[in-house]
Amino acid sequence: MGENPTKPYMVSISGKNIADNLQMLQKISSAIESGSVNIAAVELNLACPNIVGKPTIGYDFEQMEDVMKQVASLPCFSGSKALFPLGVKMPPYFDRPHFEMAAAILNKYKNIVSYAASINTIGNALAIDFHAEMPVIRAKGGFAGLSGSAVKYTALANVKQMRELLDKSIDVVGVGGVQTGRDAFEMILCGATAVQVGTCHWTEGPGCFDRICDELKAIMTDKGYDAVEDFRGKLKEWSKEGVALSRQMKMTSKKSDTGGEHQASSNNSSVIIAILFAIIAVLLAEKFNIVTL
Repeated sequence: MGENPTKPYMVSISGKNIADNLQMLQKISSAIESGSVNIAAVELNLACPNIVGKPTIGYDFEQMEDVMKQVASLPCFSGSKALFPLGVKMPPYFDRPHFEMAAAILNKYKNIVSYAASINTIGNALAIDFHAEMPVIRAKGGFAGLSGSAVKYTALANVKQMRELLDKSIDVVGVGGVQTGRDAFEMILCGATAVQVGTCHWTEGPGCFDRICDELKAIMTDKGYDAVEDFRGKLKEWSKEGVALSRQMKMTSKKSDTGGEHQASSNNSSVIIAILFAIIAVLLAEKFNIVTL
């Protein structure tokens, strides 16, 4: 379990059934106790929509309650302090009652749940290969989880509502469509303690992490924030004053962009005019034998 025993790992697990999950948690516990690996945390996926024939645990609240009860009974969580921090990956919710039921279960087990990661992919998306006229992927008839920028707004709503409903001792990790520093800023503004980056890492590679962090730092500087805590969870209520400020900032930004484009256009025009004058001068010189070529 890991080639470098000193490197900290966050292990994500998603078994086909509760027995698989319990077994994996017990194996992780044994590895930690033996000192063979440095596991910083474990994330239990309650939201995987890709197991054929199996329901998403996070949508079946009776099953979710049973899973959490059995996990909490393991020796690694039965002492005064858990052997390792446990996070849970949550599915996207769309109705307020579902948010409330999910949060109530997690709050019941707040002694073992360190964080909730919202959201996992939106299930039952279908991408079509236009040329072959078939699904893009093979499994489950092509139906799979939707991720990336398409899920960002659903993710923001889930982060906001889970932060409102969960006990303060349970952190919320924002997941879904984080590709820029602005995306990370918005997640934190909604209450996220941290963010996860998946699809962007897949398409861009590990360089995306430093880029996103640098963009976030630039946003904080521009807005006058010295620390993340200055704006974490401080999403403001809608107001006419806010709309006016937003409109003003957009106009200022547009004028700035237009000014730069105008300056560049003027510079290009000057160069073109100078070249035309030079060509005309050469042609006139040749015609009137002012110079000998």
